[in-house]
Amino acid sequence: MTITPEREKSVVEAVPKGLFIAGEWREATGSRMHAIEDPSTGKSLTEVADANAADGLAALDAAVAAQPEWAATPPRDRGEILRRAFELVTERADDLALLMTLEMGKTIKESAAEIAYGAEFFRWFSEEAVRISGRWSTAPNGATRLLTMRQPVGPCLMITPWNFPLAMGTRKIGPAVAAGCTMVVKPAGLTPLTMMALVDIMTEAGLPAGVLNLIGTSETGAVMEPLIRDPRLRKLTFTGSTEVGRKLVEQSAEGLLRVSMELGGNAPFVVFGDADLDAALDGAMLAKMRNVGEACTAANRFIVHESVADEFSRRLAERMGALVVGRGTEDGVDVGPLVEAKQRDKVADIVDDAVKHGAEVAVGGSPGEGAGYFYAPTVLTDVPPQARMFREEIFGPVAPVFTFADDAEGVKLANDTEYGLVGYVYTQDLSRALTVCEQLETGMVGLNQGVISNPSAPFGGVKASGFGREGGAEGIGEYLETKYVGIKL
Repeated sequence: MTITPEREKSVVEAVPKGLFIAGEWREATGSRMHAIEDPSTGKSLTEVADANAADGLAALDAAVAAQPEWAATPPRDRGEILRRAFELVTERADDLALLMTLEMGKTIKESAAEIAYGAEFFRWFSEEAVRISGRWSTAPNGATRLLTMRQPVGPCLMITPWNFPLAMGTRKIGPAVAAGCTMVVKPAGLTPLTMMALVDIMTEAGLPAGVLNLIGTSETGAVMEPLIRDPRLRKLTFTGSTEVGRKLVEQSAEGLLRVSMELGGNAPFVVFGDADLDAALDGAMLAKMRNVGEACTAANRFIVHESVADEFSRRLAERMGALVVGRGTEDGVDVGPLVEAKQRDKVADIVDDAVKHGAEVAVGGSPGEGAGYFYAPTVLTDVPPQARMFREEIFGPVAPVFTFADDAEGVKLANDTEYGLVGYVYTQDLSRALTVCEQLETGMVGLNQGVISNPSAPFGGVKASGFGREGGAEGIGEYLETKYVGIKL
């Protein structure tokens, strides 16, 4: 499929560029704007409204005003809005995928996959809306009855990242709508266009004014902190780096907010000597190269048993070296650019550090030339644990291979990190599989599979990867409070 410059332009022009507050698109205070660029060219795509602190408080005002009526809206009605939104997102998948590729860089194929994945959160939570329940029981002494009910938390602040511009929004917006909570959403400054298009879709699906408000800003801290410290806000949910997450948690403590944090990762991909190497390599490509490696779930450390490490590394390098790098809108391209120059330079620094510590470059190992923020798919072998990439999230198309001698060492290396989002395990031994899954200090495990994200499953981590869960039956609980009523008969 050939994508013309005219179509690219029309898709970008169709998106509202303002702030969305109380059901209306409006300019930012002072008509401030900031530029959005195409990471494959480094050129500006368009400009969007750039909110200040007053704009943020106006958005919270709207959410607070809409909360009582929205909480009283029948669950079936809330679910039907989500269902219509799912259908609209699905119908417009081609345009949304192109828009996402233009502002984020990933290939059209990957963007389309994210649209399908992100839409499923709306379908899932449209069904969960009518399943919010409490319980009735008799007190142990028989004298009273115990009634529990679950009610919406209240106005929520949602801060979403740049790497999955639609899905990271739908998995927060979906449960909030289902639970009866109003929202202020702050999309990433690098990739706000997809979220702006999604807000338009939610309005078309019938979401009342004030329930969902959007503020884009280049001054995240200055605009978000007053909202977080505002006593009317009741929940904060954030997806992003652990460094920023820690600061937000500190700010949220003043108001004792309900908080969900989906933070950084350092995922181990552990390949045991008895693993099916064909399956492990297929899984490795998925776990490493999804989203150009710019995913918190990306395999960050390949921890491979010494008996198969050479073959695994050689075959992984062959596969990585065969990938075609280019603009995500072009046919035949497998790997797009990184999101910005800063991210590309960080990846280059981490690779250079590993090489200085003795790692060997099996393939890749250098930034792309010319315009755009490209980095070659890279495999490093003989990487020592002293290298930065053993401790730090790479967030790029780089696969470092470490080796281990026995199961205990493999698990120790896997757990030797402050992070604990996801781990991947490849083995054909059932006892080993279950033992290692229990021993890994992660919130999720991919056993003999390289992709674990699923709207019907609880997504989240432990340790410095955060707390709270998104998706699954657990996901809506993050937006509900439990109230107990004691009844004397």
